[in-house]
Amino acid sequence: MSLEILLVRHGQSTANVAAARAESSGAELIEVDARDADITLSETGLDQARALGSWLRSLPDDARPDLVWSSPYRRALDTARTALAEAGIDVPVRTDERLRDRDLGITDMHTQAGIRARYPEEAERREWLGKFYHRPPGGESWADVALRVRSVLADLERLGEGRVLVSAHDVVIMIFRYVCEGLDEETVLDVARTDGVRNASVTRIAQNGPASWRLVDYNIDTHLTDRGVSPTDEPAVGEQESADEDAAP
Repeated sequence: MSLEILLVRHGQSTANVAAARAESSGAELIEVDARDADITLSETGLDQARALGSWLRSLPDDARPDLVWSSPYRRALDTARTALAEAGIDVPVRTDERLRDRDLGITDMHTQAGIRARYPEEAERREWLGKFYHRPPGGESWADVALRVRSVLADLERLGEGRVLVSAHDVVIMIFRYVCEGLDEETVLDVARTDGVRNASVTRIAQNGPASWRLVDYNIDTHLTDRGVSPTDEPAVGEQESADEDAAP
């Protein structure tokens, strides 16, 4: 048996809802009452986590995860714990800060309109560099996240075989694809723009050999609709597309 990784995006969070509302209203700031690490799941997000757990419970024993690695951010950890409790699966849960969401630095909790209004030079720099390589002051680029993911993959490969559920964030999951499939900047950003990672969806990658991976499933969320739970696809805070980025590589 080779190593298989089930990548799960956290369920819809209260910040996902707030970000969508702020972007649609043209607000400059996203109103949340907690730091990024402490953002909770919305009621829909909890329902999505339970539906994920129901799906895990329906899997045969040899298809269930042997252990869980999770971002320490509350929305991801709560998704994993809620799903495992619903499934009745008792496996170790390891938190790993390398799986946390991308740090947005000074642009944290700003909409695209807010960044353009309050940090116009930074907005221009982002447009020039493109989303993948732009690092906001005090924050991270997508390329920085790739360094974290490569490190996590190296540790996972040392497990040898088994099935690991990774509970994380949309950018982290996109970067797993970027690294494992050898995608380029243009391709990974196009996937993110046209088929972004949905809340509580499952992406499955399997090891072919040393440092060799293949994509088995991407963005599967039928376990939600099958159980009467609404799918949601809000991008993470700070990852919303702007008009300028529509034409970016």
